[in-house]
Amino acid sequence: MPFAGVPLADHGELYRRIEAAGYDDVWTSETAGYDGFTPLALAAVQTSRLRLATGVVNPFTRGPAVLAQHCAALADASGGRFVLGLGSSSNVIVERWNGVPFERPLSRMRETIEGLRPVLAGERGPGGFKLETPPSSSVPIVVAALRARMLALAAELGDGAFTNFLPLSGAPQVRDAFGAPDKELVCRFFCFPAAFEGAAPAARRMLVAYATVPVYAAFFRWLGWGERIDPMVGAWDDGDRKRALELVPDDLVREVFVFGDGDAQRERLQAFAAAGITTFVLAPICEPAEVPAFVDALAPR
Repeated sequence: MPFAGVPLADHGELYRRIEAAGYDDVWTSETAGYDGFTPLALAAVQTSRLRLATGVVNPFTRGPAVLAQHCAALADASGGRFVLGLGSSSNVIVERWNGVPFERPLSRMRETIEGLRPVLAGERGPGGFKLETPPSSSVPIVVAALRARMLALAAELGDGAFTNFLPLSGAPQVRDAFGAPDKELVCRFFCFPAAFEGAAPAARRMLVAYATVPVYAAFFRWLGWGERIDPMVGAWDDGDRKRALELVPDDLVREVFVFGDGDAQRERLQAFAAAGITTFVLAPICEPAEVPAFVDALAPR
């Protein structure tokens, strides 16, 4: 969440429906839509059981003190249900859109997490910052990670790892690089409640938009997809968007996205569970009027 095309003012009914259906969490995205925190503040007053998690925010466009303030506010508002999903983001979001140098993302993540832990525990952090009202209970930190070094950092310092745009064939590699079976491995899935043939054009557009960003191109190459995506990335970098879209590998589209009715999607997600994913963040790609049916179709049984 938030759900595309649904005004935030109308999310309350959906939050209540999600909780009543038996889901465990709601996670927010933060790219070019709403920020990652405000929808959770609204959910905090509409729900009583759900975990409320950012999926994810970054440590470049908000400093550690501001992040700590967000955590304290949402932990208090939700009665201790808040989870901080923290990721380094990308050069596009951080540097191009926000004018902040995208440098040393691994080090920035380490420094931020190590600085946040004492502050969230009520102690002084870097620069002497101290929260006036620290959270009354621990705030879990889930680290967004695509490749080996960030996955290792997630295992070392985080309470879990959050991956994204994961091909099914690459799930074991991500699981093994994380190497922390006692911690949660979260993955966001873009779910089309439609057959592949009808949904493929939109899925191809989504894939080309992500896979041409340097951090995601490196991720797919790490997973062995370099030969399949490099022509697409090359066309994109040359400014030929139409050709790049034509060069999207459909076998990768089928591996990354989830298609079909509720039963078909459950079967596909079960394959990811067997490969090591423990927490499933479901992003419905459908019309606003279809969201309630999607919520019901994928509800825990």
